[in-house]
Amino acid sequence: MRLLFAGTPAVAVPVLEALLDSEHEVVAVLTRPDAASGRGRTVAASPVKQRALAAGLEVLTPRSLRDTAFRDRLASLELDCAPVVAYGALVPADLLDVPRLGWVNLHFSVLPAWRGAAPVQHAVIAGDEVTGATTFRLEQGLDTGPVYGMLTELIRPRDTTGDLLDRLAVAGAGLMLATLGAMADGSALPVPQTSDGLSFAPRLEVEDARVRWSHPAYAVDRRVRGCTPSPGAWTTTPDGARLKLAPVVLRPEVTDLAPGEVRVTKDEVVVGTGSHAVALTEVAPAGRRLMEATAWARGARPSEGTVLGEREPQS
Repeated sequence: MRLLFAGTPAVAVPVLEALLDSEHEVVAVLTRPDAASGRGRTVAASPVKQRALAAGLEVLTPRSLRDTAFRDRLASLELDCAPVVAYGALVPADLLDVPRLGWVNLHFSVLPAWRGAAPVQHAVIAGDEVTGATTFRLEQGLDTGPVYGMLTELIRPRDTTGDLLDRLAVAGAGLMLATLGAMADGSALPVPQTSDGLSFAPRLEVEDARVRWSHPAYAVDRRVRGCTPSPGAWTTTPDGARLKLAPVVLRPEVTDLAPGEVRVTKDEVVVGTGSHAVALTEVAPAGRRLMEATAWARGARPSEGTVLGEREPQS
């Protein structure tokens, strides 16, 4: 089949790689415009664009899918289908039927659970034991289209969002190929979604990644892992400076610390929560890279009774 692949971040690249190695023809790639990223806010091409250019593919980067030039080019490609993985913008209703077989999205949850922009983050934060991926046909509703196929994936006790997305991206590539193969031979049977198990996963903002030490330790652990690597879990030091947090380790034997209270030992830095303590592994003061929590404590020298997270962050 003649395909337009739509995707933007690194998690979409495994599907593009699989399509390039398949019997299908990727005639063009649609991705978001170059954007500033990283510590230096350097403008860079998306990971999908970089891979597409390396493969010699035509790359379309309209600022809006309502752009006339883009629409004309889309129509001229004579597409059979448009597979989508984390493109980052909604496809207008009048473009959904331009490819002969429509647009097929790979979504990283078992729909209708966690419809929205951040399904894996919300699954980890909620403490789900199982997640997965779903291929479905795009329609006007948010992740509401009929389902072509699914797979499931266990969420391991120490998984971060990044860990889980890496596995789902690879497994999802196989699912997308199977879906496109069924569509090509006419055996695909899309099944309408039900409302059973419906939940929503809106995009996580920076404030959503702020750790509330009054919450139980298991909730602190899940929030930190769910926000790793993005948007990045954080707290504040007593002077109001932000302190980024890598995943923590539960310390159920330590129960005598108040929420946010810090205790530094020779081997670790532990912080109280609403239940028992957690140990910090790595932290990053504002403007610095991650470092061992014990190295941070040697420099910051938190005194006995120091409490994290009480003050509002400095602007």
